[in-house]
Amino acid sequence: MIPDLHGFGPALIAGTWMTIQLALASLALGLVLGLLGALAKTSPYVAMRWVGGTYSTIVRGVPELIWVLLIYFGTINLVRWLGTLVGIDELALSPFAAGTIALGLCFGAYATEVFRGALLAIPKGHREAGLALGLGKRRIFLRLILPQMWRLALPGLGNLFMILMKDTALVSVIGLEEIMRRSQIAVTASKEPFTFFIVAAFIYLGLTVIAMIGMHFLEKRAGRGFSRSAA
Repeated sequence: MIPDLHGFGPALIAGTWMTIQLALASLALGLVLGLLGALAKTSPYVAMRWVGGTYSTIVRGVPELIWVLLIYFGTINLVRWLGTLVGIDELALSPFAAGTIALGLCFGAYATEVFRGALLAIPKGHREAGLALGLGKRRIFLRLILPQMWRLALPGLGNLFMILMKDTALVSVIGLEEIMRRSQIAVTASKEPFTFFIVAAFIYLGLTVIAMIGMHFLEKRAGRGFSRSAA
């Protein structure tokens, strides 16, 4: 039985697309921050390890919702000041940009630990083999370390992405019209909360299933060479 959406079907589809865009943008930012954080935490320099550890600890210790509110409302004066410097009056951070920064920041903090564990799991002999072949540190990292780290980190990153997909609902509190915001508007108009919230639940479930299939494909692809060598 198909529920009566009272004409809000297109709005929910638009909200789903917005959720996907927000999740992917946050993922991209989070992967960069996570990789940088892991490199900082495994750096031979104490200052870099302190920076990486501080970022990971502080961000993971504060709820994601608070980060969303802090970045959206707490940067208003800063963004306006930057706007005056570049000649743009009333410059403001959009809900999408604020949500991307907040969720990317949180994803990156957790991804830091995933990447760090993957880096530490790579035998030191692989780096030594690269040096013996005359490779520079940059080529060793890009050709030897990064592919292995990516393969080892994928399962953990996949779990974090599932959480990220659901955390996008938090951005509805600052007005971004993703799935939850669209559902709330539909509930207010139709007075049928169960119908629209159950539809939203199934949309999130569908997105999660699609993400799981994608992660399975990536894990299988990343482990192809490893599987052959192990056989």
